[in-house]
Amino acid sequence: MLTTDIINQNIPRLRLADTVSKARQLINDFKVTHLPVISEENFLGLISEEDLLDAEDEKAPIELLQNHFIPAFVPDDVHFLNAVNKSIQFDTNIIPVVNKTGQFHGVITASDLLKTLGVFAGADEIGGIIVLEMERTQFAISEISRIVESNDCTILHLNSTTNAANGLLTVTLHINKKEIATVVATFERYDYDVVYFYGIEHFENEIESNYRNLMNYLDI
Repeated sequence: MLTTDIINQNIPRLRLADTVSKARQLINDFKVTHLPVISEENFLGLISEEDLLDAEDEKAPIELLQNHFIPAFVPDDVHFLNAVNKSIQFDTNIIPVVNKTGQFHGVITASDLLKTLGVFAGADEIGGIIVLEMERTQFAISEISRIVESNDCTILHLNSTTNAANGLLTVTLHINKKEIATVVATFERYDYDVVYFYGIEHFENEIESNYRNLMNYLDI
């Protein structure tokens, strides 16, 4: 999905003649950390709530705060994950979207990014989760897929991150079935370190554990 596909037109944009007071009110009303500033439909930058609150004269035009404008934006023809990166980089809950000539098209909000990330990660799809930890040299997608498929399952999503504490690779698998006990057992048989899994078995184990705890409590 591209950035242009999730543009939100409901967030207001500021112009250089708008006052600090107006900008503060809009930021408060729309619950955003920044607002885009444009001139003749061209994007000039983001102004933050913090800089607006620091301004001494609330009647002054935001044109006087141009040195505080933040050049944070994404092109309208790139993958939406670029907007996630910009949001983190500049600590903002809106990211402006511009075209090749710098014309402002709208913004992507943090809530829209979260929804899109959920769909992208398959959060709405039923299945089990298996988390593996391994050395980078051990990581082979073909072998991991073979193990999963040998148990009549399919990988819906695969994500890998590096554990900053130990340098190991953490691989998260989203499997199309919740009955994953045999998949977990196969990974362990091939000497993979399964650090976490969640499926029907895990869910049933939690129910059984909670039941035992309740019975023990009632026996006191």
